[in-house]
Amino acid sequence: MKQNLYNYILGIADNSLILGQRLGELTGHGPSLETDIACTNISLDLFGQVRSYFQYAAKIAGDNRTEDDIAMLRKEREYVNVLLVEQPNRDFAYTMARQFLFDVYHLLFLQKLEKSKDLTLSAIATKSIKEVSYHERFSGDWIKRLGDGTEESKTKMQDAIDGLWTYTDELFHQTEADKAMVAEGIGVDVTKLKETYYKKVNEILEEATLEIPESKWFQKGGKDGIHTEHLGYLLAELQYMQRAYPNMEW
Repeated sequence: MKQNLYNYILGIADNSLILGQRLGELTGHGPSLETDIACTNISLDLFGQVRSYFQYAAKIAGDNRTEDDIAMLRKEREYVNVLLVEQPNRDFAYTMARQFLFDVYHLLFLQKLEKSKDLTLSAIATKSIKEVSYHERFSGDWIKRLGDGTEESKTKMQDAIDGLWTYTDELFHQTEADKAMVAEGIGVDVTKLKETYYKKVNEILEEATLEIPESKWFQKGGKDGIHTEHLGYLLAELQYMQRAYPNMEW
């Protein structure tokens, strides 16, 4: 159970770690000062959640690794985030579409994790729900603003949704650790979130006058450590300081 719990925590935390890093890349590059600060704060929220998860993971591992070691010193194949969150910031519409498609899932997930028998995970979820509720409102508002905006903004948002749709189904795939933790009453059965997720996403897309993609072809692999080419570049930047200056402490 110890190893399954450790792997389960990585599966949760890596999503927020990688998405937080992606949003951090936008600091100073947002379309407006207010939006720039909002994206930076969402990134910081995600990193705060990651720190709580990895502190717990380090405690479970019991091998003197720190939260920083777990976050920054693994190899690419050892990260188990979904492919969605590692997609690059192609433009602002793409960034908000990626955020929205993850936020809807993230909030549903945390609302279930709050009921976990594991009190530490439950506490992290309870604290995180307030933050992620804001994240979902923020990204959802941008979907509607850009989708029902100018002809150009609508086109860019539709292109972003169409391009990212292929990564959404992986959110509901279960790993062996997921299944083991669900059986213990600790984990969330993500397969049961799928219907609610797509219903909510589709409602927002319709409100934004965007077309719901009809593609039934989906990509997966991230939860098994098989990633797109984008993750390697992201990790090179994320891990630079820890690898260049081993054992560095802040």
